[in-house]
Amino acid sequence: MSELSKRSTVYFEPAIHHALKVKAATTHQSVSEIVNEAIRIALREDQDDLSVFEERQNESTLSYEELLEDLKAHGKL
Repeated sequence: MSELSKRSTVYFEPAIHHALKVKAATTHQSVSEIVNEAIRIALREDQDDLSVFEERQNESTLSYEELLEDLKAHGKL
């Protein structure tokens, strides 16, 4: 662990904690490495989602009622 690492207490459900420990042992990684990578992936997904939201912010939208009417008009309902 690098000197720049920060310590934090995280509480896992027992079954998740067990699975995490098994994965750490079978992949020769520490629990911290696995958790850090999972967090990185989740944050990247958030960044991707925010980028898509920004790209699509000027698209027109339909209300739920308009969507149902459109589906009905095209024989989908």
